[in-house]
Amino acid sequence: MSFTNDLEPMAEPIWNAILEHPMVEELGDGTLDEEPFRYWVRQDYVYLIDYARVFAHGATKAPDLERMGTFAELLESTINTEMDLHREYAAEFGISETELETTEPSPTTRAYTDFLVRIATTGTFGDLVAALLPCMWGFNETGKRLAARGLPADDRYATWVEMYAGDEFTELTTWCKELMDDVARDKNEVERERFRNLFRTSARYEYRFWDAAWRREEWSI
Repeated sequence: MSFTNDLEPMAEPIWNAILEHPMVEELGDGTLDEEPFRYWVRQDYVYLIDYARVFAHGATKAPDLERMGTFAELLESTINTEMDLHREYAAEFGISETELETTEPSPTTRAYTDFLVRIATTGTFGDLVAALLPCMWGFNETGKRLAARGLPADDRYATWVEMYAGDEFTELTTWCKELMDDVARDKNEVERERFRNLFRTSARYEYRFWDAAWRREEWSI
């Protein structure tokens, strides 16, 4: 059994919890109020900046040229393509580029991105992949399961569902899962258990990222 198959019993309850969260349920049926989603869009922009840093560390820690090149491509596309697309998508909700650039990370965003960058900086290549995987896997599962229910009437929310359910993002998720399997294949049980724990932590943060947007979480002081 592959390592990602081994992760599925741990991941599935978290993916289900995300699908059952009112933020995601209302996104999927097109009834979600704009304000929590505007919050999510702004925080996701902040997240993407450190997400790109994780790809940069992946390029430096990759054990071979092929993987180094893939992480370098992901870094370039995130900075020069995905960030632009995110700005365009934010504009559909009336969010200006200035608003995006001046967004203060929420407590959850700060905790999640600090965790990812710390693991990318101090951990092994395998640690980095394990911490990175839930972002891709979780969003792909969310998108595909929402799409299976039918696209929301709001075109902006439908665009979100189609993007994460689509072939391009599914291929990226498959690549990351296969990379995780390759990295874990020759590792001992101590290392594999560390990968499981890192994966679980990131997956939990994925849920909390949605929940923080729903509550429009702010610093208390």
